[in-house]
Amino acid sequence: MILVSACLLGHKVKYDGGENGQPLLLRYAARGQFLPVCPESAAKLPVPRPPVELQGGTGEAVLAGRAVVRDTEGADRTAAFRRGAKSVLAVAKRYQAQIAILKENSPSCGVHQVYDGTFCRRKIDGQGVAAAQLAAAGLRLYSEKDLTEELLLALLAEDQAADERLVDRKSVV
Repeated sequence: MILVSACLLGHKVKYDGGENGQPLLLRYAARGQFLPVCPESAAKLPVPRPPVELQGGTGEAVLAGRAVVRDTEGADRTAAFRRGAKSVLAVAKRYQAQIAILKENSPSCGVHQVYDGTFCRRKIDGQGVAAAQLAAAGLRLYSEKDLTEELLLALLAEDQAADERLVDRKSVV
């Protein structure tokens, strides 16, 4: 299975109640190889909810206790974001996922960049909290901005081959 940010598959889980449906992913979703995940929903944050940003660092710093997650109202959402990241990692392990396609710039899912914590729409290099958790566990991460049809087809073929090897191993046991 390939983990995919649920919002990229059209699920209305964004902070504002919207979605970020990505046409290329939606075109291949019927193959059944995508597992939609939303760390913020997994942490039981409501939809809609106030926007949040990472303050004092990126997702890696949040996981290490050196940065926090705050919403526009000043509420500390750090514990929820850590919970959501752990939940998504548990799903990845359960399904033996090796690949994740995540929403760029998200405080949870950003792969290459996140917002800088000032709520001024400025971005910094780094990963969101869940992305950092998945990367630390060895998953290969891609954002929707990395995707081309050629890359996606290669990832789908790799995932299919991994599933077939897993089935072969189980039938031997």
